[in-house]
Amino acid sequence: MSKAQKTEKINIFWFRRDLRLDDNTALHESLQSEYPVLPVFIFDTEILDKLHNKEDKRVDYIHQAISKMHQELQKHKSGIRVFHGKPMEIFKNLVENYDIEAVFANKDYEPDAIARDKEIAAFLEKNEISFRTCKDQVIFEEHEVVKNDNTPYTVYTPYAKKWKEKLKDISVQSHKTDFKNFLPLKPENMISLETIGFKKTDLDLVEPKLEKEIISDYGKYRNFPGMDHTTHLGVALRFGTISVRKCVQYAVKNNETWLNELIWREFFMQILFHFPQVVKHCFKKKYENIEWRNNEKEFKAWCEGKTGYPIVDAGMKQLNETGFMHNRVRMITASFLTKHLLIDWRWGEAYFAEKLLDYELSSNNGNWQWVAGCGCDASPYFRVFNPEEQVKKFDKDHKYIREWIPEDYNEKPIVEHKEARERALKVYKKAVS
Repeated sequence: MSKAQKTEKINIFWFRRDLRLDDNTALHESLQSEYPVLPVFIFDTEILDKLHNKEDKRVDYIHQAISKMHQELQKHKSGIRVFHGKPMEIFKNLVENYDIEAVFANKDYEPDAIARDKEIAAFLEKNEISFRTCKDQVIFEEHEVVKNDNTPYTVYTPYAKKWKEKLKDISVQSHKTDFKNFLPLKPENMISLETIGFKKTDLDLVEPKLEKEIISDYGKYRNFPGMDHTTHLGVALRFGTISVRKCVQYAVKNNETWLNELIWREFFMQILFHFPQVVKHCFKKKYENIEWRNNEKEFKAWCEGKTGYPIVDAGMKQLNETGFMHNRVRMITASFLTKHLLIDWRWGEAYFAEKLLDYELSSNNGNWQWVAGCGCDASPYFRVFNPEEQVKKFDKDHKYIREWIPEDYNEKPIVEHKEARERALKVYKKAVS
């Protein structure tokens, strides 16, 4: 960058988990001002350095999404400036080289992101630059759906009821993007995956779509993994390649069951905001007393899909090969780890965090604690999924199992269901009584 760029005052829009040009709240706000907008994205080394797999499909997904937006903006004689480093260092560099009026970004609600944004905001303020954040990845933020005494909900059903009531009182509007106010830039190639230390994967970025035939029958077929009748929009919502407003508008018209799933997403987000200790601890403190067995050999068998329970092993193989696992099977595999094997839910949560394309801290944490019985509004600890009964109910023709389990599969069960269930009940009861 040249110091000469300081001659013109600009605004900056910082892409984070909102990788789209359409219906992007903070981007829309930034373009309303009198100053041209420079869009930036930062491949944050503080996040990337924690990723062990250099063929991480999520990094590839982000790179493809940004490349697509960059190409679109180049048609309008602009583009995205992409950086690789620590956000604070990047912003010091930007402040040195541009005369910045304001930095716009959409809010993030995770503890680390909140801390990062506070640090950036303080730095910008010292330089007389405002940091303006907007609500974008949720319909209602952490303080918008609360009890009458202004305390947060910790049970889903009353939260969802209030959420739906409030939805009637607002207009869920989409935002149009005006391309005229982007800062003109010379054509420039984006940095490659190799430049940031990662490799291309077999991932092909697909435009996220709201499919009426899937969503309208979502409640009817979503529990049957062999039918693959789910939206596959988790990754798009995670990285913001689709707007949550668009999803909610569609769900309201087409299927309440899917709307409920979108509300669960916001429920867990506000739980994480109000109770950040759940990142490392059980929401219900007494569950910290559980005497986990934490057998490393059995954990390895679970990770590799070698437990001897076909539905569990099929799920783990799907996860390992694709970065996706069907929702019903996520519950079955998580229950098996925490109840049958008595392995700490945090081990499973960390494995899912490493593998899932749609990994989101709040949902992953909330759902693992729900299954383990230690979270807010959790499944009762004495609920232990029987993997064989789950197959009879949801994959009776073994369509899903056959898809992911090889024909020569002959794994012997590493634990017997009845004995494992009785052991789990005994251990849990002792911990919570």
